[in-house]
Amino acid sequence: MLVLSRHRDESIMIGDDVMVTVVDIRGDKVRLGIDAPKEIPVHRQEIYEAIKRENEKASKLGPGETKDIGK
Repeated sequence: MLVLSRHRDESIMIGDDVMVTVVDIRGDKVRLGIDAPKEIPVHRQEIYEAIKRENEKASKLGPGETKDIGK
């Protein structure tokens, strides 16, 4: 893991397309702004893991089990 120190309003670049900026620091919380192309999904880790679990669960459904999804 690469560990970097940044002050408020300073940024890091990930590749050529993703910029992460320290927006605010309050106590033990850091607010980050992420500028990335629309085709790159950006999620908090807990949301990403929930999406991954739901996708794995959906991949195990049989053809007849999906007919009521979305109703």
